[in-house]
Amino acid sequence: MSTTATTTAPAPPARRGRKPNYGRYGLELVMIAAAVVFLFPVYALITLAMKDPRQISESPLAPPVPPTLANFGDAWTSASLGPALLNSTIITVTSLLTLIVLGSTGAYYLARCARGLGYGLYVLFLLGIVLPFQLGMIPLYKLVDDLGWLGTYQGMVFFYTGIQLPFTVFLYTGFIRALPQDYAQAALIDGCNHRQAFTRIVFPLLRPITGTVIILNAVFIWNDFFTPLLYLGGSGKETVPVGVFSFVGQYVSDYGLVFAGLVLAALPILVVFLLLQRYVIKGFAGGLKG
Repeated sequence: MSTTATTTAPAPPARRGRKPNYGRYGLELVMIAAAVVFLFPVYALITLAMKDPRQISESPLAPPVPPTLANFGDAWTSASLGPALLNSTIITVTSLLTLIVLGSTGAYYLARCARGLGYGLYVLFLLGIVLPFQLGMIPLYKLVDDLGWLGTYQGMVFFYTGIQLPFTVFLYTGFIRALPQDYAQAALIDGCNHRQAFTRIVFPLLRPITGTVIILNAVFIWNDFFTPLLYLGGSGKETVPVGVFSFVGQYVSDYGLVFAGLVLAALPILVVFLLLQRYVIKGFAGGLKG
């Protein structure tokens, strides 16, 4: 009679408790605190815009109970925000289209079609970013006046195109340099010229950086106050910041109307940012990589 020895498998080692990552928790707390700091002005803006004067005087930062939307209608009619929004939209959209066309084509030339000369021109565009445009405000104003464009849309489009074109070319050039050249070269071999290769092959690939260009330039143009005040003052074509400024001075005691007007002024550019936000970091990172 034979006996079979039974072997017992060794027990697995006991799992050690995972140590808490206090550094990660601390970083999360810091990010939460930063989010609260940045969101508090937005909360105060919306809260005050939805209160009547009695609620504002009693508890300005408490939630509105009950909320009122009458301030928005009164602000729309009292501040004449309708014409101001139309003026800002015309100037912003026209300037963006001009910047996209000139910036993308110029960047394609600098990045692909010319080497020595292209590098020198690229450095000149970089100087346009470094130098503050305030240094040329008086000559620019004199130039626009000589052209007869004071108080006109084309004067503002001309100004914003010249000011923002170096930054736009910088973004497009870096992104184009990061793109593979195989598709454009294949189009040139098939008989396309550089214009056809750019419009049919390269430009559709520039959607991420184009979204970045739209957001960054639109925020600057839409929120600019000094230039429209100087170039459009008294012409009846004032933009939203100028209209809100005059409105705030007139109704400074009625904070509900003032904050409602600020919300209406910021709402269009906020909607555009939310629609294109996924392109901002992606396009800007691609431009820096190039």
